[in-house]
Amino acid sequence: MTDHIGKILIPSGLTLITGGARSGKSSLALRIGQNWGQQVHFIATASAGDDDMARRIENHKSERPDDWETTEAPLEVASAVAEVPPNSLLILDCLTMWTANMLLSGAETGRIEDEALRLSSEIVERESPSIVVTNEVGLGIVPDNELSRQYRDLLGRVNQSVAHNAAQTLFACSGKVLRLENIEDVL
Repeated sequence: MTDHIGKILIPSGLTLITGGARSGKSSLALRIGQNWGQQVHFIATASAGDDDMARRIENHKSERPDDWETTEAPLEVASAVAEVPPNSLLILDCLTMWTANMLLSGAETGRIEDEALRLSSEIVERESPSIVVTNEVGLGIVPDNELSRQYRDLLGRVNQSVAHNAAQTLFACSGKVLRLENIEDVL
């Protein structure tokens, strides 16, 4: 199944939307969902660790239509995906927070990478399209502490493993979007 939503072609399987903070990733995912015209199921991975994050989460919730189903899954994302009705458009926002949650919960990087593969496999098996949002955090300076460097590198590997199974990957930057190609397809 392939559908057009505006100028964006939404193929069956996985569409990964990546980019920097405040680049338009989540806004694009929301607009795709609002224009879908059928059932939408949203999986949120953020958890409020402080007042600022709580406000951000509430802001995101207020942007979603009331008729969307929402599952909050800060850690067990693959299991949450398995529970989404097969005919619903799935929006998962975001891998960035999920990876941080897993790392800060004490999960080993190998386990997180394995879970990302499991998640990706679960998504590509779905009947309806899926949109996954994640941040590209590797475009900035090298972090000055070990945990931040570990997180940046881990998220880069998680993003690559999910993007590998994506039918399409979109890069958002300053409210603009580019379609990305697989490295294998350009060599």
